[in-house]
Amino acid sequence: MMRIVLISLLLSSPALAHDPGHPELDEWFNRLQSGRGLCCSFTDGFAVSDVDWESKGGHYRVRLENDWIDVPDNALITEPNRVGRTMVWPLRSNGQILIRCFMPGSMG
Repeated sequence: MMRIVLISLLLSSPALAHDPGHPELDEWFNRLQSGRGLCCSFTDGFAVSDVDWESKGGHYRVRLENDWIDVPDNALITEPNRVGRTMVWPLRSNGQILIRCFMPGSMG
């Protein structure tokens, strides 16, 4: 019974940036940076589903905790996305959610 509970918890948790199934990407994740600095230095990123992000007029926004947050231009990761899924690295500061890094994926 305990195994079922543990498996359920593991399957329901967000997809973290450092996927243990792909250790060859660990170094790449650790080097990712935006204009705001290294992405993984303060927080780990997680995958965002297609319905929780959008692009309009060359700018991005992402839904976190049911609020749409504009992604600052300097938070955008401009190198090619090696994992394919959209990733975000949020930080909480003074009760606000700030986007440290954002890497768009391929929708669909």
